[in-house]
Amino acid sequence: MSDLLAESVAVATGASSGIGRAIARRFAEEGADVVVADVAEAPREDGAPTHEVIADETDADATFVECDVTKPDDLDAAIAAADAFGGLDIMVNNAGVVNVEDVLEVTEDEYDAVMDVNAKGAFFGSQRAARAMTGGGVIINMSSIAGLEGTGDYVTYSMSKGAVRLMTYSLADALGHMDIRVNAIHPGPTDTELMREDLGTDGEDENPFVANVPRGRMGEPEDVADAAVYLASDLADFVTGTSLVVDGGMYSTRGKLIRD
Repeated sequence: MSDLLAESVAVATGASSGIGRAIARRFAEEGADVVVADVAEAPREDGAPTHEVIADETDADATFVECDVTKPDDLDAAIAAADAFGGLDIMVNNAGVVNVEDVLEVTEDEYDAVMDVNAKGAFFGSQRAARAMTGGGVIINMSSIAGLEGTGDYVTYSMSKGAVRLMTYSLADALGHMDIRVNAIHPGPTDTELMREDLGTDGEDENPFVANVPRGRMGEPEDVADAAVYLASDLADFVTGTSLVVDGGMYSTRGKLIRD
């Protein structure tokens, strides 16, 4: 690897599994020490915890902190854990949930559950990170192509991810004078256990998303992780307040998350 993130310290929420796990591992491969912040230490896809994999596979330091992103105090604790490695440089607000729903049947509790994790968690994660980034830094917020378009099967999810997109642009403006860059990543359908379990995407022959992806496959967590490395590194020094779409061309060419 190229050590693009050497001497950096990152906190990644939702990093025990899926996209967050891949980001944490890629950051470590590029030289960053990583705080893995999640509600559970064990990955959904089985295997060793992310921080243990990092210790085994890289020279980076890593630790796990139990963190519910809907609780700002938990976010403070995760960010404080970065002090042991030298202080926070990179914050990845990745933790998220998705709900397939009939909009006429959504309850207040279901609405709050999606908005609290996806939007509130990203806002307070960004706020708390910015307070700690006294010498500048990078914030990466995980949105979705559902944050770029409306889709009837995922109304609350699309709302939450759209909020993350516009919050990102606003934060880039608000925090620019502090030398903090803020960007959003918008993955398309990505082959994670969350997608497999919650959306039933196991098996590409029957996968409703793949036919709409010009690249002809689901995204892999590593595809998103590579984009995160770019945005976190000095290669993106003049990139802030923008969206990086990682979806194999789906959004710009096919238009819908699912097409019959």
